[in-house]
Amino acid sequence: MTREEERLIKKKRITGIVTVVLVFLVVGIAAALCTVRVPAGYAAVCYSMNGGVSGKTYGQGWHFKNPTVKTTNYTVGIEQSYLTANKKGDSPKDESFSASSSEGKSLTIDLTYTYKFERKNVCKVFTEFKGLNGDDVRDTFIKPNIVSWSKEVICKYEVSDIIGSKRDEVNKALTKNLAARFEPYGISINNVSMLDVSVDKKTMKVINDKIAAQQDAETQAIKNKTNIDKAKADAEVKRTQAQADADAKVIEAKAEADANKKLNSSITENLIKMKEAEARYKHGWVTVKGADTVVTDAKEK
Repeated sequence: MTREEERLIKKKRITGIVTVVLVFLVVGIAAALCTVRVPAGYAAVCYSMNGGVSGKTYGQGWHFKNPTVKTTNYTVGIEQSYLTANKKGDSPKDESFSASSSEGKSLTIDLTYTYKFERKNVCKVFTEFKGLNGDDVRDTFIKPNIVSWSKEVICKYEVSDIIGSKRDEVNKALTKNLAARFEPYGISINNVSMLDVSVDKKTMKVINDKIAAQQDAETQAIKNKTNIDKAKADAEVKRTQAQADADAKVIEAKAEADANKKLNSSITENLIKMKEAEARYKHGWVTVKGADTVVTDAKEK
């Protein structure tokens, strides 16, 4: 085999390899353009440059599509989001915010919430937010309004209630208010919770003093109630005992009266005559009064 023949054979091999690579490349590009993978917990809105939003959505998994169709993903599974001073979850920087209590006291709040996009409304979300994906909608719309609409609720409560006894009530009010405010946009908000609430040192001292006073008052109230309950119980025991004694005396008197009545009813004229005869026989001339009483007549003796 000549060198020329070897060169031609080598050239054919290279050409064949290049052809195969090009075929695989074309197939790969076509596959990429004609298929889309939607992650678990997401829905994809389908749209094209010439037809706009088709109204069709894809659920999780692989899907075949027209190469001209594009998709944008929105989470339809529950996502946890944070607005915190320290880096946490989707809060890469200080996203805590300030709010005022009903007394005008300033509070710094770290907050968390869960959200998702309703699948039936993701096309509406895509249109209203001009094609922004779910993360962008969260960062540019959800988070700023979480802050703004949360302040509307927080300002109705005293700072001591927000930090102390009514914190759970405030969280429930936040959840209810934010859920209602975001619903028209096809966004579901749930489980809003203040992770941390801080105030200046002076305000915190006032709150602590108030809480301590409330605890002292509650403790005293419990002691007072205990003493009152004990006094009532003691009085009830005495009343019950007195009633029992009175009932016993009544029963005793009634028994005695019944006994006397029975005794009196048992004394008859014949009984008296019999007793009198028995006594005269034993003592001489006597007078009998009643069934058991014998009176001796001295004159007759």
